Amino acid sequence: MVHLDSLKEVPVGVLGATGTVGQRFIKLLAVHPVFKLVALGASKRSSGQPYSKAVAGRWKQVAPVPANVRDIIVQECLAEHFADCKVVFSGLDSDVAGDIELAFRKAELAVFSNAKNHRRDPQTPLIVPLVNPSHLSIIPYQRSIQSPPLQKGFIVTNANCSTTGLVVPLAALEQKYGPLEAVMATTMQAISGAGYPGVPSMDIMDNMVPYISGEEEKMEWETAKILGGIATSESNVQSFDLHADAPMRISAQCTRVPVIEGHTEAVSIRFARRPPPSPQQVRETLEAFTCEAQTLHVPSAPMHAIKVHEDEDRPQPRLDRDFEEGAGVHVGRIRQCPVMDIKFVLMVNNVALGAATSSIINAEVAIAKDVVVL
Repeated sequence: MVHLDSLKEVPVGVLGATGTVGQRFIKLLAVHPVFKLVALGASKRSSGQPYSKAVAGRWKQVAPVPANVRDIIVQECLAEHFADCKVVFSGLDSDVAGDIELAFRKAELAVFSNAKNHRRDPQTPLIVPLVNPSHLSIIPYQRSIQSPPLQKGFIVTNANCSTTGLVVPLAALEQKYGPLEAVMATTMQAISGAGYPGVPSMDIMDNMVPYISGEEEKMEWETAKILGGIATSESNVQSFDLHADAPMRISAQCTRVPVIEGHTEAVSIRFARRPPPSPQQVRETLEAFTCEAQTLHVPSAPMHAIKVHEDEDRPQPRLDRDFEEGAGVHVGRIRQCPVMDIKFVLMVNNVALGAATSSIINAEVAIAKDVVVL
């Protein structure tokens, strides 16, 4: 095990550095106590320019471009330009992320991706850092099946932003009370989840949109992969079991609402074991939940993986999204459900834990667990 506070610095790079996800990575990494930004990648249009010039007129963060990043020259997304990096974060758009990330893995680089392209791969872990960093244990197998086998390179993905918020309380409750039989979730998702420029103003102002392409399907299958385990076949093939030992029925309905940041979800759950826990037991379990990222004391882990609210009108995106830099999940309105067992409302900061923050904590945990070769 590696203690991150014992490391002087770990050189890292960002792919898709000029986009909105890439900008979030840069904002966080510029002040990170261990990671040092040494390489930035973007399209040919931006390559060869200082970062400040490449994002001129396109920087969409509330703070200015960090001073220690302004003069870094943007490169094309080629592995040769990232040879000094121990970790590469990918904020690439899914249109181009797939092949680029594969090329970086082949070049023996550790890739932590926010893109969706490799989430379904049976040997690529889909990790929400507050839930399933144990899935990093498949990385040696992922390396071994490449041609030729790899010594350092691998890909880890983080989940869809709405899935990320959902699985944290579900994991806490399964850990305590056993498998969930059914989950129903209705999301109210912020416009920032659609990227920039995102949803047209005429579509979202004074309105809500009851459809987000592909989102419901992602929530339903990603949840099963994240909450499941790793199985080994008779021929020694390792893959994720998708919660097969206790199949979980998941129904998601996803909507877009006129909120800038913070996804809210109304959730109802049914436990397999009878009788189910009471609302008070659920409340106490969520309050007490701790995760491996916390016990490893990695620098970006929240103090509270789950913040439980007692006020009937919380959580709210505007009031709660910036608590602990958006690295935890908020849960409130925990009560009995007359159709299922328990219902509650959760809120997750979709541009923090739902995006770049997850990738950064995943990398911190992977270093602490000796998965990243330094």
